[in-house]
Amino acid sequence: MRFAGYVLCWGLAMTCAAVASAPQQPPVEAGQQAVIELERAWNEVFYAKDIAFIEGVLADEFTATYDDGSRGDRARELALSTEFNQQVESAVQEDVTVKVYGETAVVWFTLRLVGIRQGERAEVAFRYTDVWVKRGGSWLCVSTQSTRVGGAV
Repeated sequence: MRFAGYVLCWGLAMTCAAVASAPQQPPVEAGQQAVIELERAWNEVFYAKDIAFIEGVLADEFTATYDDGSRGDRARELALSTEFNQQVESAVQEDVTVKVYGETAVVWFTLRLVGIRQGERAEVAFRYTDVWVKRGGSWLCVSTQSTRVGGAV
């Protein structure tokens, strides 16, 4: 009977060791996934006007360079988010690439928008470069730059 108990204990120990040694997601991959999820959520909540979420992902020193070359800070980005009133049918992020460098991540992606502009269906694409930093366990966006790709797509 004791032998069966030893075998049972040994089996449990091996199971626990196998679970403990199972590959964990490397920190870089975890950072990449976290930032991708934040980018997607930011895109979704922008059109739903969830300003609280946007406030939560923008660093205090956030700076944006918009497609017309103008620059804005956190306050301007929040104001533009609040005032946005275009009819968007779809906003799809494509070609997302994330590189993590310690506590910093750089994200590149294309945003394709379809909607109604001045009563006409319009399609446009922008390329973005966003820079995120990890502070206190949370990723915050410190910079974004958008560039309009060609004319209407």
